[in-house]
Amino acid sequence: MELTKLSSKGQVVIPGSVRKKLELSEGEVLAVSSKDNMIVLKKIENPTEEEDLRTFSEIKKSWKEIAEGKFKKMKSEDFLKEISKW
Repeated sequence: MELTKLSSKGQVVIPGSVRKKLELSEGEVLAVSSKDNMIVLKKIENPTEEEDLRTFSEIKKSWKEIAEGKFKKMKSEDFLKEISKW
């Protein structure tokens, strides 16, 4: 996990290691979802892809489950291992 800061213009720098891993370059389209104090970004290959629309639906469902207390607590190391499988 890496840290970044919000600029005075509301911009966030995505760390170089993350940009490299996701092959992000200038002008890429990212979907943004937020809930409480969390932000999720997803790289969009084609904004109208059906898979991306399903992902948005799953994110919305996940936010609802979190709000209802339906989540699993885990150490940050375990979380990072889990999401590396995605």
